[in-house]
Amino acid sequence: MKQSSTLIPTLREVPADAEIKSHQLLLRAGFIRQIASGVYSYLPLGNRVLKKVEAIVREEMDNIGAVELLMPTLQPAELWQETGRWYSYGAELMRMNDRHERRFALGPTHEEVITSLVRDEIKSYKRLPLALYQIQTKFRDEKRPRFGLLRGREFVMKDAYSFHTSQESLDEMYQKMVQAYTNIFSRLGLNFRAVIADSGAIGGKDTHEFMVLSEIGEDTIAYSDTSDYAANIEMAEVVTTYEKSNEALQELTKINTGNHKTIEEVATFLQVTREKLIKSLLFVVDEEYVLVLVRGDHEVNDIKVKNLLNATSVELASPEQTNEVMGCPVGNVGPIGAKVKIIADYGVQSIVNGICGANALEIHYTGVNPTRDFSVDQYGDIRFIQEGDPSPDGKGRILFAKGIEVGHVFKLGTRYSEAMNAVYLDENGRSQTMIMGCYGIGISRVLTAVAEQLADDKGLIWPSSITPYDVHVIVVNMKDEAQKNAGLNLYDKLKQERYDILLDDRQERAGVKFADSDLIGIPVRVVVGKRVSEGIVEVKIRKTGETIELPIEQLLSELPNVIK
Repeated sequence: MKQSSTLIPTLREVPADAEIKSHQLLLRAGFIRQIASGVYSYLPLGNRVLKKVEAIVREEMDNIGAVELLMPTLQPAELWQETGRWYSYGAELMRMNDRHERRFALGPTHEEVITSLVRDEIKSYKRLPLALYQIQTKFRDEKRPRFGLLRGREFVMKDAYSFHTSQESLDEMYQKMVQAYTNIFSRLGLNFRAVIADSGAIGGKDTHEFMVLSEIGEDTIAYSDTSDYAANIEMAEVVTTYEKSNEALQELTKINTGNHKTIEEVATFLQVTREKLIKSLLFVVDEEYVLVLVRGDHEVNDIKVKNLLNATSVELASPEQTNEVMGCPVGNVGPIGAKVKIIADYGVQSIVNGICGANALEIHYTGVNPTRDFSVDQYGDIRFIQEGDPSPDGKGRILFAKGIEVGHVFKLGTRYSEAMNAVYLDENGRSQTMIMGCYGIGISRVLTAVAEQLADDKGLIWPSSITPYDVHVIVVNMKDEAQKNAGLNLYDKLKQERYDILLDDRQERAGVKFADSDLIGIPVRVVVGKRVSEGIVEVKIRKTGETIELPIEQLLSELPNVIK
């Protein structure tokens, strides 16, 4: 492709609304343009990268026997109502009415559609297992779209679904998918980890996220310093053993703590460590009020609360709700005398002569002892793991890293097939419910992940597997006939050898061409300049900055090694 004939609108200045490096570079290099908040056009370079990512994904999906199809973006509300997600999915589901006032949604995911399709077409165990996938645009009405392609309202996704007659069959496909994902992200040149995760609105159990390690990641990974254990911080199990003090029990006493409300303020005021305090927070769990307790130096993990109570919705009560139910501001809430259900983290059991709110303005209790002074309906692991905690696999200690989620695999079980009556006849002619798996990759997110990990201060650096072009040929001076003719001849020869070539044939200064080339990030640059009269061109490796001079007649034979 000749650069004069395509659309690559590079920018010298950093866009004011671009917060992170990848967003800035993708805009400056002319890969994407924003058309609305969280909605982007993929310009020719961006589109070429997307297509190459898709090709890798297709290869790996096809290799494990998954079959591609394409489902509609527009989904009738009736399907979502069968599973109950029309009501529970939340505000991210883009809903609309057609001219007949029939309700639809723009698909953020396709569990309902694929289940209805397979339910209607597959009747016998002989047709199972079956794995189907698509690559398609999805829609989610994000409250705060940000970071460019990382959190958008319209994005490209690969979603796959598998249907089985047994758990063993699902387990086998799950492992195939995990390996396929590992192959995909390795081929993309990414530094990533597969981590234990929460299934969220999708549902199901046994799920892993594929996280690209990056400081701008919105997820925190908890990993062992001595083993391969890794989990999303939301799901990392706490296995700490809490030692209970043998000090003599004190009397329960009320004390005026004034305007000191936070854990830090109360601990400082009373001159105690935060471990002595009981943090009490009121939650609304499936429309029921639940008081959640953790130790003062710990944080409540609402995902673990949700899983412990097998709930659909868990939200922190508002200050107004807290005041109405508990009779005091948030900073003075406590379990003693509370008229709501109480759950507590295991760490609370070890507190002796602790401190908690007294459900009265500016008042706290001291000498608080669980069991003696209040009852807990259920104990469980409901706090976030912390750096330095023992690793759940018993090997080493926990460290944290930030990650960008680019893939997610789920064992759905019968979550959707049961709700939508997706059944088959087994070998005995009996009706059985299909067992399902679900597997997603954020195709457009990959652009952000690669740009974050592999760029430098000059611009993007694309791995050869997904680079928009293999080689960037730059004619330094298009007014010089020798340079122009040599550049065009080289362009034709490289195309004949089936290389993807971008030829910079613009009437621009050399400095502009070189700066744009660095910004765009094609792996290999071939410069046709003054020495072309001697039959010499300059070859530069974008990743390392290494340059070599080669005779033009040797370029074709040397290029495969240079690209490698």
